[in-house]
Amino acid sequence: MISFPTAKINLGLHITAKRKDGYHDIESCMIPIPLLDGLEMIIEPKKTTFTTSGLDVPGDPKDNLILKAYQLLKKDFPNLPHLSIHLHKNIPMGAGLGGGSSDAAFALKLMNNLFDLILDDFFLEEYAAHLGSDCPFFIENTPKIVRGRGELLKPVELNLTGTYLVLINPGIHIGTKEAYAGVTPTPPIVSLEEVLKNKSRWKDELVNDFEASIFLNHPEIAAIKNKLYENGAYYAAMSGSGSSVFGLFEEEPPSIQWEHRYFKFEAIL
Repeated sequence: MISFPTAKINLGLHITAKRKDGYHDIESCMIPIPLLDGLEMIIEPKKTTFTTSGLDVPGDPKDNLILKAYQLLKKDFPNLPHLSIHLHKNIPMGAGLGGGSSDAAFALKLMNNLFDLILDDFFLEEYAAHLGSDCPFFIENTPKIVRGRGELLKPVELNLTGTYLVLINPGIHIGTKEAYAGVTPTPPIVSLEEVLKNKSRWKDELVNDFEASIFLNHPEIAAIKNKLYENGAYYAAMSGSGSSVFGLFEEEPPSIQWEHRYFKFEAIL
């Protein structure tokens, strides 16, 4: 059985509070984008194996979130069979696009179908929350207002049909420690839901709190955002904690000097 985990981008990202458990509360609008990994699972009689292709996946394979998702389900369903798992990695890692979280969430959904567990999305989101802050979003994989540590999800209507998306990944790794070191948590000044209703407000009011300090440390990332606006984007921002930057265009954009991915939203999100 095969599925295709998607990437995501953030329309605004506020760090609203530091939690007692060491994590941070956030507020953001996440939307899936058509940049895909490939994930295959086949029931295996002898032992569970995990292989990858495409982009290099660093670290010990035993620590991969896909295998952690399998082990998480196996705690509650001890009779789960072994699996042969293959991941073709296409979403850049450490780029603010949620690729690893998406892989884990799609692994849960794939196993739910493959093993006929009949778990509804609520329970899958509960499992996903144990794997990572962004993981619950990818269960339903539709535009959501995300709050709390990422587990509080609220549907939001966004019509981006016909919008062009330019996505640029400069290949700069931004660690979580660096990203949060430059942020002072503050409650949002304006309602995210209200801002999202009016695209003319996005440029000035749909802010990613990570940008200020990261742009100081990595001015080349700021230069990409500025260039997207110069080329006609109605909204441009860094996604997540970076370093990927995206621009949204009403009309087909001109050529961009950086290597980039280019999409057009064909359906109402």
